[in-house]
Amino acid sequence: MPIRCSWVPIEDALYIDYHDNEWGVPVHDDRLLYEFLTLEGFQAGLSWRTVLAKRENFRAAFDGFDPAIVAGYGEAKIAELLGNPGIIRNRSKITAAITNAQAFLRLQQAFGSFDAYIWEFVGGKPVHNRWTAASEIPPRSALSDALSKDLLQRGFKYVGSTICYAHMQATGMVNDHTTDCFRHGELSSARDGALNR
Repeated sequence: MPIRCSWVPIEDALYIDYHDNEWGVPVHDDRLLYEFLTLEGFQAGLSWRTVLAKRENFRAAFDGFDPAIVAGYGEAKIAELLGNPGIIRNRSKITAAITNAQAFLRLQQAFGSFDAYIWEFVGGKPVHNRWTAASEIPPRSALSDALSKDLLQRGFKYVGSTICYAHMQATGMVNDHTTDCFRHGELSSARDGALNR
């Protein structure tokens, strides 16, 4: 059995699949970047496991996380989402997802893509950290502080520095697999491991 980051439950297939195949893999697909940003917002105050378990329900409820569609949601759609037991039913998080979709579209227009905008915060390349234990990994960084401040100024909601850092970890902007984890070396040596789905 390969050595994984200590936060991965040994017998949790959902978490293992996420850790092995997604967490820390560079994402350059705008739709997937919006999905991760939205799910990180919904996760606030909850466990990521809760969000993962509902991820497919979220995808169905939010039209595949197409920001162009979500940006147009009105009160009728909000009411529908609040009545959907398959997702996290929180009005402020739902409205934030809509507000963020609108801001996301503005950024796409200004920069050509959200990918071009967000990856500039790390100079276009992943930051490969070398933590030896999960306890060393910070909940935020100077980079996530800067990203959070900029996103907030651009009208985004639920994008505090901790959420932004989690987003950076999930989308491979930073490689925070611990050095004993088999994925750390794989991602550090990868040349073209971007995730597009």
